[in-house]
Amino acid sequence: MEQAQSEMNILSNGKSHNIEDDVDVSMKMSFQDDLNGTQTVRFDDQDGAMENEEFLPGADGKKPVRFTDFEGKTSFGMSVFNLGNAIMGSGILGLAYAMANTGILLFLFLLTAVAALSSYSIHLLLKSSGIVGIRAYEQLGFRAFGTPGKMAAGIAITLQNIGAMSSYLYIVKSELPLVIQAFLKADPNTDLWYMNGNYLVIMVSASVILPLALMKQLGYLGYTSGFSLSCMVFFLTAVIYKKFQIMCPFVEFNSLNDTAIHHSLNVSSHVDDSLLAHKEDDGVCSPRMFTINSQTAYTIPILAFAFVCHPEVLPIYTELRNPTKKTMQKVSNISIFVMYTMYFLAALFGYLTFYGNVEPELLHTYSRIDPYDTLILCVRVAVLTAVTLTVPIVLFPVRRAIQQMLFPTKAFSWLRHIAIALTLLTFINMLVIFAPNILGIFGFIGATSAPCLIFIFPAVFYIRIVPKESEPMNSVPKILAVCFAALGVSFMIMSLSFIIIDWTSGSGHTGGGH
Repeated sequence: MEQAQSEMNILSNGKSHNIEDDVDVSMKMSFQDDLNGTQTVRFDDQDGAMENEEFLPGADGKKPVRFTDFEGKTSFGMSVFNLGNAIMGSGILGLAYAMANTGILLFLFLLTAVAALSSYSIHLLLKSSGIVGIRAYEQLGFRAFGTPGKMAAGIAITLQNIGAMSSYLYIVKSELPLVIQAFLKADPNTDLWYMNGNYLVIMVSASVILPLALMKQLGYLGYTSGFSLSCMVFFLTAVIYKKFQIMCPFVEFNSLNDTAIHHSLNVSSHVDDSLLAHKEDDGVCSPRMFTINSQTAYTIPILAFAFVCHPEVLPIYTELRNPTKKTMQKVSNISIFVMYTMYFLAALFGYLTFYGNVEPELLHTYSRIDPYDTLILCVRVAVLTAVTLTVPIVLFPVRRAIQQMLFPTKAFSWLRHIAIALTLLTFINMLVIFAPNILGIFGFIGATSAPCLIFIFPAVFYIRIVPKESEPMNSVPKILAVCFAALGVSFMIMSLSFIIIDWTSGSGHTGGGH
């Protein structure tokens, strides 16, 4: 009964608010700690106070500290780093493969469309949040549909971010042993413990990810997010450089020994030239503008998965200094545009390096040429660092969703805070160790929870939360929101249908996972 009462208090927030006043409101507030460590909030403008009734103190001027409370100390730049790091992940390693199975023009169209739609859906979330004064995705669901809406949002966030963290840790599991092997010149068939990816992913989770995940606030991770993004910039630079260093068609490292290669180059160069021309005529080394095949079904889910940052938007908005809808929208647009640019360049130059021979995991393709390439080894270390530092960012919304679903009325507890993080990391490590194919994670998660978080939930929450008196159902914003939700449903059905057909035919696993 206590839980229902608490949620009804949240439900009442902002019912009589005027949209025009709340959407563009500029909140100015500061936090003061009293002797008991309790936070109180001071609002410099009345409208800002209306938007934030949820955070007002009680009648005695105090309120207990809860996990949803915020201090608003994170700068604009750190917020961009955090949101950009939430967007950027291991998905960038599979985009060249996606381009190889769609063609350059179709890939560019799909990438642009998904980026624009992601920005629009964030706009819907922020507008709904501003109207009712709620900055938790799950509570927006409760405001719109009651407990079922809250549970649906919480479950979608949990599934989506567990899939994301699993893909990041799978990169650690698959790449870290190869990096150690290359540095030590070790036998690839050795059974040494430090060459076992399962042991290594557990060690990385315990020594790096867990301490960062135990931070009380997301804003503290701004510096690690900036470093993570710089690692991915280094990755992109290396991909562009390698395009002009590796000639097509390339000779695999294990196909010929050095003597045979030397003999081939000096004695039969004319044969190589004719072979190169022949392969180029066959399209092996020619870019395709438009392509449709069995693996194209994975492209849209991978792209959607790559741009999902919506579970992190409201927590970052909560901790933003001087938070307004306009400022947070600017943070989101900058983050999406930067990631969009990096995604397209990485996919383009990765594809133009290997064309149809590119693997689902781009770095593995470079290893086929020279597994001991110093630059590629450094890139692998950079990617490992980036994806490792992304996991704590993605874990925060999952922990918040679990607390919203299971402990909505409980005050902050370090014991619960730590226990949830430990449980999540343990489960994800088990999933990574026993999951045979990460492409299945990308495809399935992208085809289910991603459409909900990007398209369906923001649209239906907006339709339900915005009063009909302000925006009737026949108004342009509401019509656009309905179309947006319908697009999400269509996208989910189409993607799931393609993936099921692909798996049934047996070709879904032949392409290899990320």
